[in-house]
Amino acid sequence: MSDIETRTIRRVSRRLIPFLIVCYFIAYLDRVNVGFASLTMNRDLGISATAYGLGAGLFFLTYFIFELPSNLALEKFGARRWIARIMMSWGLLSGGMAFIGGETSFYVMRLLLGAAEAGFFPGIIFYLTLWYPAAYRARIVSLFMVAIPLSSLIGAPISGALLELDGLLGLKGWQWLYIIEALPALILSVATFFYLTDRPSSATWLAPDERAWLEERLAAEKAEREAASAGKASAGHLSREIFNPRVLSIAMIYFGAVALLYGFSFFLPQIIKAFGLSNLQTGFVTVIPYAVGTVGMLWWGRRSDATGERRYHLAIALGLASFGTIAAAFLPDPTLKMALFSCAAFGIFAALPIVWTLPTETLSGAAAAGAIAVVNSVGNLSGFVAPFVVGAIKDRTGDFTYGLVAISAAGLLGIVLVLRLRTQAERAGDPTRLRAAE
Repeated sequence: MSDIETRTIRRVSRRLIPFLIVCYFIAYLDRVNVGFASLTMNRDLGISATAYGLGAGLFFLTYFIFELPSNLALEKFGARRWIARIMMSWGLLSGGMAFIGGETSFYVMRLLLGAAEAGFFPGIIFYLTLWYPAAYRARIVSLFMVAIPLSSLIGAPISGALLELDGLLGLKGWQWLYIIEALPALILSVATFFYLTDRPSSATWLAPDERAWLEERLAAEKAEREAASAGKASAGHLSREIFNPRVLSIAMIYFGAVALLYGFSFFLPQIIKAFGLSNLQTGFVTVIPYAVGTVGMLWWGRRSDATGERRYHLAIALGLASFGTIAAAFLPDPTLKMALFSCAAFGIFAALPIVWTLPTETLSGAAAAGAIAVVNSVGNLSGFVAPFVVGAIKDRTGDFTYGLVAISAAGLLGIVLVLRLRTQAERAGDPTRLRAAE
């Protein structure tokens, strides 16, 4: 690795990654804090497990509908403006969750929150491809996505503590949770507008030789991808590139990973509280799987980059996630259950960044932005399905066992698809291998 490469990547990472981690930390916390709010909100408002699962999942319905147009708008208007707009919208609506009065308003606010946040995550993934060569993307996406487990690692005890504010100024604890955890999004929306730089060509904070090296390296990779796909789709057939079988397979793999993620995230506080713990104790115990997941996400993504291998790293991670969840579902002992949930968390969070190395290996520009949005939006439909299925099964059976088994089946399907992915590419005559550029 040359000195100019080392200096440039280090400077870009120091400038962008910590800020983006904080932004996604807040985004994800505002998305899943409903899991902790449910510990008292469901009882206060008379919301059943089925209604809660439906409301939690409705977020992803509008998220799906608005994802692709939002991501294409980001590519057109620039990350700085569009991401700031998204953060302002979801901050206002997340705080508004404090004023729901029952199932109907719960559904409506979750739908609006999904529409507001649509485009944020895939927009950041696309944004990172404008700054990092392919060989760095798994580790960089791992660093960015570490905000997911961190949001629960740090947010779980905070959320548990906020529930203890019950009665302060006449508000319930879950209302304070929504209000206080929405404020950082509003502040960061303003900071984003002034802090982010849309592209390397505008990065005055890079030295001229660093900026020139980065633009040249990214341009060379883009030209290589376009040359590889020149005979398969013309520039005018954007939809053909976005909706090709490989992209759709990746979307279904992500569907399985996200089913495990949200089935896990939305109901884990309720499962842990059933051990006989208080809200505050539940917050601290919930930290354990997310701490393991944080390690898994960082280490496994770095290992995938170091070896240049994607397919088996992704399959192994999904296997740990699926089998850990199934085993935890059937074991009654709290200690063993938490150990297996920790194993599942390792797999869930290790899988997520590797998935996101796949769409941009053969696509660039608007096609890459569109493919990322398709993968994220189709995959996140499981965010609608999984919580509803788990909640409905919980109401019918009285526990979470078979709901957890159901979402694990989606993860097992993901393993099958990822192991077939290279074969599909070879049959289509695609010379691109499922590994990072050396």
